[in-house]
Amino acid sequence: MFAAERHEEIARTVARERRVNGAELARRFEVTMETVRRDLAVLESQGRLRRVHGGAVSVDQSTSGEQGMDSRQRQAAAEKRSIAHRALEVLERAEAGAVVLDAGTTVEALAELLLARDNHLPGGQEQLVITHALHIAAKLADAPGVGLELVGGRIRKLTWAATGSRAAQHYDQLRPDLAFVGCNGAHAQFGLSTPDPIEAVVKSAIVQAARRVVVLCDASKQDQETLTRFCSLEEIDTFITDRAPVGDLAQALEDADVEVVLA
Repeated sequence: MFAAERHEEIARTVARERRVNGAELARRFEVTMETVRRDLAVLESQGRLRRVHGGAVSVDQSTSGEQGMDSRQRQAAAEKRSIAHRALEVLERAEAGAVVLDAGTTVEALAELLLARDNHLPGGQEQLVITHALHIAAKLADAPGVGLELVGGRIRKLTWAATGSRAAQHYDQLRPDLAFVGCNGAHAQFGLSTPDPIEAVVKSAIVQAARRVVVLCDASKQDQETLTRFCSLEEIDTFITDRAPVGDLAQALEDADVEVVLA
């Protein structure tokens, strides 16, 4: 097995089991512990796991832990781009006049796709994009066919997003056609969640405001619970992911009549 293949298998195991033991990995792949340590160091530098004594854990091992922007942008980057392409297809079919873009890195990948196209609606009208994310607003400020509305509030440095009651109240006064929302966890019973309570308030306001809610969720976040729930599965319309949900989550999405779109 090549090193790159071993890295992918280790990353999948950590995502699935949330913890791996270094000695067990050495036996499984028939390599030395030094090789395992190098493998884990490479995967940690990519933001795909966190090394601990004796092995590694998933990056979301703590329900209240959260990575910075640089680390989150590296994690599952290819999967996020694939999800963003499917989200763009949903956006193009909807021909929505007003669209909310949440602050997640997968939603940011969708924003990058908007830069490469003319976003004018039929009749030449600009498509209004509403966001509380500074990094997304900066990308779209000069995007063709985009009218940009920036939602204000206290900026959370970890995610570059406006948070708190001011941002939530802004969304409470709107009724956008479509919202693309990210999450840190999607769970059959707990619903959609995020580690930070003040960001959860804003996400919840977006979900309540939008006529249609599309969730962008890479497979590593399936069957995960983080600290604060911001909506139930019944409150969303479409779930775009890179791997088909299975088990309880798949059943819960079906029961909630949520459209599942695979990237």
